[in-house]
Amino acid sequence: MNIPDLLDRALRFDFLSMEEGIHLYHHATTPELMYVANELRKIQVPHGKVTWQIDRNVNTTNVCIANCKFCNFFRRPGHEDSYITDIETYKKKIEETFLYGGDQLLLQGGHHPDLGLQFYVDLFKQLKELYPTLRLHALGPPEIAHVCKLEGMSHYDVLKAMQEAGLDSLPGAGAEILNDRVRRLISKGKCGGQEWLDVMRAAHKLNIATSATMMFGHIETIEERFEHLVWIREVQAEKPEGNYGFTAFIPWPFQDDGTLLKKIRGISNNVTGDEYIRMIALSRIMLPNVKNIQASWLTVGKHVAQLCLHAGANDFGSIMIEENVVSAAGAPHRFTSNGIQEAIREAGFEPQLRNQLYQWRNLENLVQQEINY
Repeated sequence: MNIPDLLDRALRFDFLSMEEGIHLYHHATTPELMYVANELRKIQVPHGKVTWQIDRNVNTTNVCIANCKFCNFFRRPGHEDSYITDIETYKKKIEETFLYGGDQLLLQGGHHPDLGLQFYVDLFKQLKELYPTLRLHALGPPEIAHVCKLEGMSHYDVLKAMQEAGLDSLPGAGAEILNDRVRRLISKGKCGGQEWLDVMRAAHKLNIATSATMMFGHIETIEERFEHLVWIREVQAEKPEGNYGFTAFIPWPFQDDGTLLKKIRGISNNVTGDEYIRMIALSRIMLPNVKNIQASWLTVGKHVAQLCLHAGANDFGSIMIEENVVSAAGAPHRFTSNGIQEAIREAGFEPQLRNQLYQWRNLENLVQQEINY
């Protein structure tokens, strides 16, 4: 394979094969990949701004029977630290989120064996009745698959009921690596990779906006990373014309602190800053039909994330007023609303506040307050 030819095809928005992407990973230089990905970003996001968001990750419950080997957050049913979040806690957290200028809850939890569809329908309806302007970016394909299994219902019907109750968009949570060899080893209790993709197909038919993710740098092969990218691209290509589909792709490196993967299997996060930048660039190159690529400052830190803005990324994600799951595995980084904007400006871009649909929000109308962590 010829590197210049592959990069030229990428600049024409061709769908490179898995093998071609792997060849670029192994043989193209970082500056080459950054240049091409940056050029693609300029075409796909011509306004040149870097978007960011204010939301809060709130967990419905920490009870989970999936037993993922990379998660320190979950508790087994009956554990003394287990909980289901009550409505008064939601109200407090939502009102704080509004105070800080946020418009959304990223609402996630575990595979609770007793929480079926009616629980989520009732919760979403209650939250929307209390706060009609609140956006619910909630659950994820594994949780949807879990509810479907509990109820004996289809992905489409469960999602439709949740959408009618107030679900606005579906996070790309639980993708990890979509190959089932990997999933059996790190997240055996979650849905398989193809079911994850099928949940997203159902969401796209209902025009529920979704995102896609990839957690890499643990036991997966390079081939499995690129297989993951190609599968995401294929599902995006299938979405009904005019529907949202995947609004963004967010890759991040495995966080290993205290996880069973590290304790038992000795698997550590060895992803360097250079490798992360290359994967951001290759994500832009391999996913020409996904408009927004997000740099995960939470896991890689400010400086690497800033370099990613010159390697195809156009989004800095959320300041995340609250985040418990990834942080429990050692992600140490934090931003305030002022800090994230300053980081974007330092990288040479203009920050632009957005919502989950990548529609711009007016910063001037927000209450400007710093958040103390």
